[in-house]
Amino acid sequence: MPSKTNSTRLSVLKTYKLYIGGQFPRTESGRYYVVNDGSGNPLANACLSSRKDLRDAVSAARVAFGGWSGRTAYNRGQILYRMAEVLESRQPEMTRELQQSGSSTAQAKKEITACIETLIHYAGWCDKYQQLFSTVNPVASSHYNFSVPEPMGVVGIVSSSENALLGLVQVMCAAIAGGNTCVILANTESPLASISFAEVLATSDLPGGVVNILTGKVPELLPWMAGHMDVNAILCDPSTAIARAGLEQTATSNLKRVITLKKEDILSPYRILDLQEIKTTWHPIENIAPSGAAY
Repeated sequence: MPSKTNSTRLSVLKTYKLYIGGQFPRTESGRYYVVNDGSGNPLANACLSSRKDLRDAVSAARVAFGGWSGRTAYNRGQILYRMAEVLESRQPEMTRELQQSGSSTAQAKKEITACIETLIHYAGWCDKYQQLFSTVNPVASSHYNFSVPEPMGVVGIVSSSENALLGLVQVMCAAIAGGNTCVILANTESPLASISFAEVLATSDLPGGVVNILTGKVPELLPWMAGHMDVNAILCDPSTAIARAGLEQTATSNLKRVITLKKEDILSPYRILDLQEIKTTWHPIENIAPSGAAY
C-alpha cells in the first residue's frame, strides 16, 4: 500500500542575519524574534542583537573609518551611485518585502523610488559640500586661515519608525557621503527590507564596516550605543520616538552629539554638515625676496 503523504506542511521561515564588517553573521546571543506580516502572520525570523553585537559593529566601523574618510570625494560618490544602480535592479524583490510588511503596492514602489533618488542625490553632493562649506577667513596677521569640514568618525543611527527602508537610506546617506562610518539600528517591526538592503551594500563596492546594520529592540540597544566611547554622534530620523533627554544625558560620556534630522529638509547638504567637524588651519605667509632684491 503506498503511504499517504500530508499535503500540508509548516513553512520554513527565513532567518535574516546581521550585517557587520561586510559580513552577515548570526547574533552571538542566539536570540531571535518573529517578524509578522501586515496581517499578523509569521513572516520571518530576525536576530535580536546583543550588546556584544553592537560592540562588534562599532569596532568594524572604527576600523573602516580611516580608509573610507581617506577616499576621494569623487570615489565616494561613485559608490553611492552604484548603490542606486544595484537597488534599481532589485526593485521587485524589495517591493515585495515592503508589501509583506504592510505597505500597498503603490506605497512600496514609491518608497523604493525615493530611496534610489536619495542615493543619487547624495552621490552628487559627495564632491561638492566641501566647496560650499569651506572658507578662507580674514585674519589680522600675515597668515592664511582656512576652515574645512572633516568627518566626525563613527555615527550611531536610529532608523525610522515609519518608512523602514527610506528612513534608513536617508540618514545613512547623510553620514557616509561626508566620510563617516555608521552603525544602524533597524526598524524593529519591519527589519527585513533593511537586511535585504545590506545585500545591496555588500555588492556595490562599499568597503566592509562602513555601514553596519543591527536588528533587534531599539530601547535595549540605544543606551549602549549612547554610552559607547567610540561612537562620535547619534543621528535620529524625525519619526523616531525616543526619550531624547535621557539619550543626551547618556551621550555626555564622551560629548557625542545627538542630532534629529528635520523632516522638511532631509535632503539638504546641511545634513552632511551636521556630521562634520570644522578644522581650521593657520599657515604663515612667507615673504621671500627675489635674488638681489630688498624689501
